[in-house]
Amino acid sequence: MNKAVVYRGKGKVEIEDIGYPELILKEGPGVPKSNVGRKCEHGVILKVVTTNICGSDQHMVRGRTTAPEGLALGHEITGEVIEVGRDVEFIKKGDLCSVPFNIACGRCQMCKEQNTHVCLNVNPERPGGAYGYVDMGGWVGGQSEYVMVPYADFQLLKFPDKDLAMEKIMDLTMLSDIFPTGYHGVYSAGVRTGSTVYIAGAGPVGLAAAHSAQLLGASTVIVGDLNEDRLKQARSFGCETVNLRQHDNLGEQIDQLLGEPVVDCAVDAVGFEASGHGEGGGEQPAIVLNTIMDVTRVGGKLGIPGLYVTEDPGASDEDSKVGSLKVRFGLGWAKAHTFVTGQTPAMQYNRDLMKAIMSGKAEIAKAVNATLINLDEAPHGYQDFDSGVAKKFVIDPHGSVKQ
Repeated sequence: MNKAVVYRGKGKVEIEDIGYPELILKEGPGVPKSNVGRKCEHGVILKVVTTNICGSDQHMVRGRTTAPEGLALGHEITGEVIEVGRDVEFIKKGDLCSVPFNIACGRCQMCKEQNTHVCLNVNPERPGGAYGYVDMGGWVGGQSEYVMVPYADFQLLKFPDKDLAMEKIMDLTMLSDIFPTGYHGVYSAGVRTGSTVYIAGAGPVGLAAAHSAQLLGASTVIVGDLNEDRLKQARSFGCETVNLRQHDNLGEQIDQLLGEPVVDCAVDAVGFEASGHGEGGGEQPAIVLNTIMDVTRVGGKLGIPGLYVTEDPGASDEDSKVGSLKVRFGLGWAKAHTFVTGQTPAMQYNRDLMKAIMSGKAEIAKAVNATLINLDEAPHGYQDFDSGVAKKFVIDPHGSVKQ
């Protein structure tokens, strides 16, 4: 028995028994034929302690990807090791660990260069793999009671103090994706002591980016969104905000805050399902990219952890359906901007961020308004998240978390 959150078509997820995991990748929804039967004696079975609903999951559930029905969802996983494969040397039963959402072998050229987000060996169809995600190798998702994690010695981040970790589990659960992703966005944008930074999007990743910018010493963090509740959450930990539903000229709003219409750097924490500014803006998939180029100073950097896809069946035009957007690249070129894109290499950051949490320097759960639910409540959590509530839903499959 292994209950899990399963995608059942546009707008629908259900709780189903997907079977207890084994140290092998079996045939199933989204598993490439050449990955079927892949033995994973280098892997472990985890009893999932916490697993989070991510905005990237919502893209699939909204029908904006080619995700197949029956796909078990979930790539933000924290759990206790209950079974180890024959080839695992250093991870032991009973270890409490964070699982980076990137699946990586630790052996290929990209992994050796710490580019674990584009591992060459885990996905036969393209570089990079992830749990429970479309086109990412078919690895079974972890919004479940139990999950198999391959390449355990390389991938797993073991918490050194298990008791303290459980006390801080609502923060530590963010290490699998959202915290490193937000941090990567601002770090790759060049945030440092005194920086002014604009964060596009006040969803969980945008809030994690804003908190990360503060940790890195930014003097002013400005967060823009269309959702006033999410902006209120950003203000709760010291951010300036701009309601883009009420203001369609972001530069003017930045000028009122900073005395100039530009920031040192910017982060796109929205991605391809972006909406235009002002009342009734409608979907405009390139609006964030164009806006952050406009408001970032000459020579500035743009961190782009927001998701962009190669296939979007729900797009409003044919170009956008294949990821071809109307980006004003000439503007970025003329301003000598640096663009940093792609999935976040979580392992570059998760250990340091763990130490920041353990020492009390980082309070990421508070910043993103982490909200605990049980596994059976997950479908309702997806609905609430899709409605725009200012919460980061954390699923507790076994009732392990004390509040």
